[in-house]
Amino acid sequence: MTAAPAGGGLAVLTGVARRGQVGEVVARILGEAGYTLALLARDAGDAEARAGELRAAGVRATAHGCDLTDAGALGEVAASLATDHPSGARALVCLAGGFGGAPSVADTEPALFQRQVAVNLTTAFLTTRAFLPMVRTARGSIVYFASTAAMPGESPAGMAAYATAKAGVVTLMRAVAKEERANGVRANALAPTMVRTGDNVAAMGDAKAYVERETVGLWVKHLCAPESGPVSGQLIRLG
Repeated sequence: MTAAPAGGGLAVLTGVARRGQVGEVVARILGEAGYTLALLARDAGDAEARAGELRAAGVRATAHGCDLTDAGALGEVAASLATDHPSGARALVCLAGGFGGAPSVADTEPALFQRQVAVNLTTAFLTTRAFLPMVRTARGSIVYFASTAAMPGESPAGMAAYATAKAGVVTLMRAVAKEERANGVRANALAPTMVRTGDNVAAMGDAKAYVERETVGLWVKHLCAPESGPVSGQLIRLG
């Protein structure tokens, strides 16, 4: 790969530190499109490993260890990046999250419910709150990750905690889209079905109708680009 072209601006990404997951490909595609990447993860070593791989491929990338459920820690990272990037953040991609099992409501322990809300919804809310000033400065775009389980007509049965948290992400996205329209900020959410990741293939086999990671990455790139125009407040199903 040749060096990334200049001019994309800053893209802040969460949930990209683990090898073999969706975020790995999203980061690569945005880097190849010319964005400078700021990778946030709880484990600073994992974030630096991914950033190092991207830099070796010609992408501008920095790593930032941060607990995404800690508003103070996120604020410190955002303040540092705002100093280094006074033109703001052209993109904020909230990929952090995870599926924590599929018990019924009756069998969901409170700790599991709270954990699913924390990793899927609280991280998205606090990250948005921390970086929204930078996105406003650049009149940029925020991309959230929801789930088909949170879409109308789909059944959340057997995954109440996860689906509830993701429904909250959708509501957060719609609130940001409405509140920030006058500031030039766009917000949308992707809801992929099963994505072809190493973990999913190991758990469910290779014969499923997976959404490819590259497809997800290209949709993120499209929604982050100024050329996507006035598209905002949309929940887009993939697969």
